[in-house]
Amino acid sequence: MTIIGIDLGTTNSLVTYWTEEGPVMIPNGLGRHLTPSAVSVDSDGEFVVGQIALERQISHPELSASFFKRYMGTKKLIKLGDQEFLPEELSALVIKALKKDAEHVLGKPVHEAVISVPAYFNDVQRKATKRAGELAGLRVERLVTEPTAAAIAYGLHQRDADTKFLVFDLGGGTFDVSILELFEQVMEVRAVAGDNYLGGEDFTQLLIDLFLARHGLTVDELELKEYAKLRKQAETAKLSFAEKKAARMVHMHKENELVLDISLDEYEQATKPLLQRLRAPIERALSDASLKVKDLDAILLVGGATRLPFIRTFVSKLFGQLAYANVNPDEVVGVGAGIQAGLKERHESLKEVVLTDVCPYTLGTSVSVTKSNGYHESGHFFPIIERNTAIPVSRIERFFTTNDNQRMIKVDILQGEARLSRDNIYLGELNVPVPIRPAGQEGVDVRYTYDINGLLEVEVKVQSTGLVKQMMIERNPGDMSPEEMVRRIEQLATLKIHPRDQQENKWVIARGERLYEEHIGYERMEIARLLREFEDALDKQEPRRIAEMKKLLKDIFDAIEAKGE
Repeated sequence: MTIIGIDLGTTNSLVTYWTEEGPVMIPNGLGRHLTPSAVSVDSDGEFVVGQIALERQISHPELSASFFKRYMGTKKLIKLGDQEFLPEELSALVIKALKKDAEHVLGKPVHEAVISVPAYFNDVQRKATKRAGELAGLRVERLVTEPTAAAIAYGLHQRDADTKFLVFDLGGGTFDVSILELFEQVMEVRAVAGDNYLGGEDFTQLLIDLFLARHGLTVDELELKEYAKLRKQAETAKLSFAEKKAARMVHMHKENELVLDISLDEYEQATKPLLQRLRAPIERALSDASLKVKDLDAILLVGGATRLPFIRTFVSKLFGQLAYANVNPDEVVGVGAGIQAGLKERHESLKEVVLTDVCPYTLGTSVSVTKSNGYHESGHFFPIIERNTAIPVSRIERFFTTNDNQRMIKVDILQGEARLSRDNIYLGELNVPVPIRPAGQEGVDVRYTYDINGLLEVEVKVQSTGLVKQMMIERNPGDMSPEEMVRRIEQLATLKIHPRDQQENKWVIARGERLYEEHIGYERMEIARLLREFEDALDKQEPRRIAEMKKLLKDIFDAIEAKGE
């Protein structure tokens, strides 16, 4: 049985598998390795995923969605027409498309996957990712953190010498920094930190904000479709900085052509607040690992946003050394996930390596503290398993009653770094009856056990009676019950997904519709005429004519887009 590795990204996703010759990336229906993490509903009510959905986000923004990974683990509902979806349900559609691509290439059903997650994803977000895989019809027993997957892809696990390295992972929607150490074929994560709401998308948004500010506009003044077009302009301008020193954004607003010419120097200056946000997680990870910059043997760049030249300059100056970027930053996590899938299958061709991980957030409970006037103030967070503790781990703490004749001790199960309980994530609670005695004379032992799959078991034992209560934190607020899970799997299965073998035809039409909206005059009329001819060939089911028209349209559309750059 083949296990696939999936890099479920904010911007793009990738599926791989392991062979005797190494990890293999699986192409989608368009022959590309990267599948945009985008979903759209077409005029026939069919769901399309990937490049087609990305094109339709310009022409049909109200029926399309992307960047939903940023909301993974929340109750945010995303509308596609008259239907609403949770972020993990849209992610499930992306995973489902990747699963079908894998089955097409492998020629057999696929039932299990290893999925990558940002190292700084909390417990709720990790469970939502696992749920997305299950909704797509896959068994997900292992989640691998993106920096660990990247390190494996670089082959660092095959080095003989002890190595300390930092993975700088700036993706489309999240930023992770992880410090790993390799010794005696054990790859140990020493510390992780990050920002789940900082990524390449924020650098795109910055250009949108600069454009709007230049012309005295606000987002509220733009229609949904107009904003989608402006966002595409900003994304194109941002990517152009990888090769050019200046960029131009042109946008039509109320029949007026608005222009923003911006130099790379101006853009870099504007990004300083975002770059400053990158510093804090790096400093925290180094501090938690008890390391200094000079202790690091290597820096690895991961994530598409690290292609930006000023990001690479920022990293080089910060660490005083050139970072490794010789593996495609868009593909490196997916490749590592494929290797991890091979390790899980116990392929003989893979050199055995022990991977250790850490608990990314502190796990603890809520306690009362005694104030100077003798008053007990509740709601203070007490850490039991500190962040960046190597897992699996089991820790125990003893707590006592605070009131006379107390009948019950409530153990809140919390995750986070805040001093006050209310500012952390609530995972559950256990209420344990205790004998009635004076304050402080009855206690409980609270044990937290956190395993490598991110499952937390909490055990509370009453000292005097020996009564034990346990809870396995497998579900979180907003999770689905087993019955709801079955129901949603059935509902997602009934959605009409556009056939894989017709994706290229669908993409040509979606691309043409987007170009039609972006142009005026003769070019617009010519695009419309060509699309009509292509649709006519499709209606008549003329394979030879379809192939000829497809090539012609691709060449013409490429020329139109090249002229606009």
